[in-house]
Amino acid sequence: MSRIDIETKRKLREMGATTLLDAFDAQDDTLTLGLAFEEKLKLAVDDAHSVFTQTKVEGLIRRANLRYPNADLRRLDLVEERGLDRSIIAGLGTCSFIDRQQNVVFQGFTGSGKSYLGCALAKAGCLHRVRAHYIRMPELEEAWQLARDKPAGTTKLLNKYAAFTLLVIDEWLLDEPDESTRSMLLELLERRYDQASTVFCTQYAKRDWHQRLGSGVHADAIMDRIVHNTIWVETGGHNMREHTAGQVKA
Repeated sequence: MSRIDIETKRKLREMGATTLLDAFDAQDDTLTLGLAFEEKLKLAVDDAHSVFTQTKVEGLIRRANLRYPNADLRRLDLVEERGLDRSIIAGLGTCSFIDRQQNVVFQGFTGSGKSYLGCALAKAGCLHRVRAHYIRMPELEEAWQLARDKPAGTTKLLNKYAAFTLLVIDEWLLDEPDESTRSMLLELLERRYDQASTVFCTQYAKRDWHQRLGSGVHADAIMDRIVHNTIWVETGGHNMREHTAGQVKA
């Protein structure tokens, strides 16, 4: 039976320790019979911490704005057929690249699963309690244009996206960015350089980036902040949308 009196319970709830108190009250007396109070308290703290961690992870995943919230690196289809290296995928799943502030590029044809991989990697980050966020390049460009019309809007936008420990930019260079967007990308990547990790999902090989970035000094500077500390993953030419549609019909 719980040795916490009513007044102590009230104080614990007032202090925001409801989860701990609930874990303590939920203990089965038949299973904890004979345990010292300190041992019962330790079990309650362990249970409450598990709930706290799970709640935090769920919140991180929800706020990450994932296009595919159920994406999972541990459940990838046709790994060999797509030419994916299992050891590289497994290494990415540990999120150690985040500790090293490395970037990741998923590059491949339309439908090859780049967006799914980006979301799966962001979700893996959330499971490691990392603040991650997913955004499509067209959405980032639109947000930038809107921010330019607001007082301090550009500063707020840059601060927001620079703050994510892991940022996934999907459809990278799908459209060639204009001069204003190139300036924004340079400033954003400068703030994130050596401080955070960025994942780029793109159809375009590295050799095409410079031209799509305008072939000027902005292109030089942007690429210089990406290519030297990046893990490159080719996603192949297998159309995963077609594969998934075939599975549904079957």
